[in-house]
Amino acid sequence: TRRPEDCTDMTQVRTEIDRLDAALVDLIAERFGYVQQAWQLKLAVKQQANVPWRNQQVIDRVRARATERGVPPDLCEALWRQMIGWFIQYEEEKLRNELEAKARQG
Repeated sequence: TRRPEDCTDMTQVRTEIDRLDAALVDLIAERFGYVQQAWQLKLAVKQQANVPWRNQQVIDRVRARATERGVPPDLCEALWRQMIGWFIQYEEEKLRNELEAKARQG
């Protein structure tokens, strides 16, 4: 592991970017596990997939963290909005499929 300023050539930079990409995918996989649990809990209490106040809370926290870390908040917001949108669609599909299956069963 090298800090950015310690990289002396593009091979080192690319190695560190690849390492970080793998770590980001691992974190997204972990987050996805919580999304899996969320739609099941939402099904049990008949809650909608999309919870706008929570989405905004997440965005506000991400923007604040980005600012603290010196990362453009607009970049992080765009990434999170894309991810949140995908997860909402995923949850909506899972909820719809489960409700339809239960309706068919009677």
